[in-house]
Amino acid sequence: MQKNGSLSIHSENIFPIIKKWMYSDQDIFVREQISNATDAVTKLEKLSLIGEWTKPSDFKGRVTVTVEPDKKTIRFSDNGIGMTAEEVEKYITQIAFSGATEFIEKYKDKANSDQIIGHFGLGFYSAFMVADKVEIETLSYKEGSTPVHWVCDGGTEYSMTDGEKKEHGTDITLHLNEDCVKYANEWELRSVIEKYCSFMPVEIYLDKLPRESEIISKEEKLDSDVVLEEIPEKVEKDEKGEERKTEAKLKIEKRPVLLNDTHPLWGESPSSVKKEQYLDFYRKTFHDYKEPLFWIHLNMDYPYHLKGILYFPKINSEYESIEGTIKLYNNQVFIADNIKEVIPEYLLLLKGVIDCPDLPLNVSRSQLQNDGFVKKISDYITKKVAEKLSGMCKTERESYEKYWDDISPFIKYGVLRDSKFAEKMTDYILFKDLEEKYCTLPELKEKGKAVNGAEAEMDSDAVNAVAKEEKSIEENEAKEKNTSETENSAASDKNNEADEKESSVAEGADQSDNKEEEKIQKVYYVSDAVAQSQYISLFKEHKKEAVYLTERIDQPFITELEAKNSGLRFQRIDADVQEAMKEELSSDDEEKLKAEGEKLEKAFRTVLSKDKLHVKVDRLLSETPASLLSISEESRRMQDMMKMYAVSGMPMGELPLEETLVLNERHPLVQHLLQHEDSLEKEDGKLIEEQLYDLARIQNAPLNGEAMKNFIARSEKILLSLTKVEK
Repeated sequence: MQKNGSLSIHSENIFPIIKKWMYSDQDIFVREQISNATDAVTKLEKLSLIGEWTKPSDFKGRVTVTVEPDKKTIRFSDNGIGMTAEEVEKYITQIAFSGATEFIEKYKDKANSDQIIGHFGLGFYSAFMVADKVEIETLSYKEGSTPVHWVCDGGTEYSMTDGEKKEHGTDITLHLNEDCVKYANEWELRSVIEKYCSFMPVEIYLDKLPRESEIISKEEKLDSDVVLEEIPEKVEKDEKGEERKTEAKLKIEKRPVLLNDTHPLWGESPSSVKKEQYLDFYRKTFHDYKEPLFWIHLNMDYPYHLKGILYFPKINSEYESIEGTIKLYNNQVFIADNIKEVIPEYLLLLKGVIDCPDLPLNVSRSQLQNDGFVKKISDYITKKVAEKLSGMCKTERESYEKYWDDISPFIKYGVLRDSKFAEKMTDYILFKDLEEKYCTLPELKEKGKAVNGAEAEMDSDAVNAVAKEEKSIEENEAKEKNTSETENSAASDKNNEADEKESSVAEGADQSDNKEEEKIQKVYYVSDAVAQSQYISLFKEHKKEAVYLTERIDQPFITELEAKNSGLRFQRIDADVQEAMKEELSSDDEEKLKAEGEKLEKAFRTVLSKDKLHVKVDRLLSETPASLLSISEESRRMQDMMKMYAVSGMPMGELPLEETLVLNERHPLVQHLLQHEDSLEKEDGKLIEEQLYDLARIQNAPLNGEAMKNFIARSEKILLSLTKVEK
């Protein structure tokens, strides 16, 4: 047989498909050739199952990749279905005609299509990304078939003749161009195969020519081994002069190396897999020898096929710098890492594998088509992760608490990024209190009501009663107005009455809503355990509740929780602290302290040159401290937001903080100021006022620059006055 011809390109696939731009990564040609070879073996196995081919008892499907550095060639060989001359014409010379697609269609009623990888018929031509010439030697499994030899030099011309292959299967030889000779290196090729093909369903071997040698014992010899030399048994003397016998050995050609695991762990039933198997798989796949916290084994067959394992590694607090690796597979063929269309963004902090044969891939197998099905896959993964975590919180609370500090950045990030995940996880977020104990958000709310006294300004029954009364008054007024009008305007008045009623109801509802908004429950939190240690001590002393929220993600996180939980308000432990620490007072005492605060405010503003400073006198639960600085939570959050914008290159100016200096009426220093109003603006009074203000500031944050210089000088002056030493 001798035939020459031109490659036929289907008009619907006339986009550029050959050479370097067909795939985003050049090394993908290895994956495509091995995928095709794997398909060929899989098809033959399926034909055996349905009785169209008699499988020899010793048959074992395999793919062998042979590299010859001296010849600058790579050969991909399989013992699969092979091709006739007509099939070579159909599947090779007609670009984009997929043999896998036709095979599935033909046998769809006789065997399922699992493990048939190909879909587009273009993978073979990825060879021309790296090769100047490609040869095919193939023999069909069908009896009486003639072997075929096909050659193409990278253009549209090819030649096809009778071949010399003796066994069914296909060999594809790539003659590498000068720019791609690196792939003829055994170790380079090994790394590419391990990258893309580590879990393909057919055994893959790497062979190098000329073969090196290795030494084995006679018992280890296989029928396929090529013996180069027999090494006879020897008797030798050791260092002590004692005779030692060495067994006979064989020197053989180095065997091809098996590079893949044909039965990856994710394909097993979760109930049959042991902990050590999960850990071994994790170490082998991700080269990470730190033990993961726990894992989720995904296993779904309906309404679509999806299997996988997601590992939760130990995540440090700097979560922004952590990126996990979730490997996406299609029928055990590696597609890509961290494809955001499939993997929810917050899950990219994890490590794992997901295999979904149903994913709608584009021609290069490395990108997903825009398909609603992809969103369903992503939603399913979100659901399973949320179910695992919430289930742990319910049934394995101790373990969940043990893992919490490590997994909280991931969960909080998920709450911020995914509303469905947030809905499922909100009640299973943990908060660590000042006693280092954990509680969920519902538990935290209950504790807050009991301990911090965050009660409603007006309960819901009272609110409803007021709203109902106001509504009744408005309706009666409308009726009176209606009866006083003439008959001719009755229709118009009726409409007006209805409008007024609606307005009255709406107004009543608005008033009810406004009063409901007054039912604010405060949750105090610590953002810096060192800087806020004084406040922590106060809270502990008086058995008040607060929680630790010390990571950078916590600020946007608590804002999100407030938006989703009406009436919940997070407040830093040093914001309006007097509300949590002050003693319950009578109305007369309240008025008295208010008046005292107004007097001191005027003096402090003058002495400190701060005309926006608020000063309050409160009777705190304990005698110390003398002063506290309270910064409005809203003001501080706004300043933090403006700083964030400034860092990102969008400066929005400075926003002064709303500061309130809280003076403790119980403290002797404050009593002294209150009893000596005439000396507030004299030297001693100024020293006390300045010192009280700076002491309050220090409890919030370190003093810097000029403020620290003045504080030190003032402190020394006060100490000198105590010693009566003249300066």
